[in-house]
Parts: sequence; C-alpha cells; structure tokens
Amino acid sequence: MTTENTAVVGVRSAQEVFAALEGLDERCRPFTEYEQGLLEAYRWAVGARRAAPVTAAATAGPWGPCRAQMLAECQAAAVAIRTGVDRTETARTADAERMLGLYTALAWLCGHHDDRP
Repeated sequence: MTTENTAVVGVRSAQEVFAALEGLDERCRPFTEYEQGLLEAYRWAVGARRAAPVTAAATAGPWGPCRAQMLAECQAAAVAIRTGVDRTETARTADAERMLGLYTALAWLCGHHDDRP
C-alpha cells in the first residue's frame, strides 16, 4: 500500500519502521525478551517473516500483513498478556515480556499511540 509514493506499514511509513529496526540493531546484545518481541513485530510488519508472531497465521498481504491483520495480532498479544500461559513461572515471565514487546510495537504500528517503543 502506498500513499504519495511512500510505503506504509500499518499507519507508519516504512522508513519509520526500518528506523525502529535500525535503532534496535544498535543496542547491545543479547536482546531482552521485550526487545525480541519488538524485533519480531517489526520484522513481520515489513514482510521479513511470513507467520504472524502471536498467532502464527499466514501473512495476508503479498509484501506483509494488512492493517486489519496487524490489529488482530495486536489484540491477540493483549489477550496473551492478560491470560498468561500455563507454564513455569520463569517461562511465563519471559513470555509476558516478549508479548509486551509485541503488543507495544504492534500498537505503535496500528496508530494506538505515537511514541515509538
């Protein structure tokens, strides 16, 4: 999808999303679970991953997910955060941090907030 010859990812320009990816790439490794969630969301949003990061659904668009799929994935992350998972406490904490990263990135991509995570 393009607007005035600018590629759009959700409601953000592709340039904004690639800048977010570059900003994460400049951070020291290893990445936290939260940062892993951010990376997964951004990579999926620009079409570098075919399966959605929360639901593992196939990407709807030919170059990445459509905004509706991003919104659905954002909702799925919110539900996963609220309900938790039936795992050990350590796994539950790690998964919650990753889901928070996914949710925060997807919410930004969908226009729920203006501050880039």
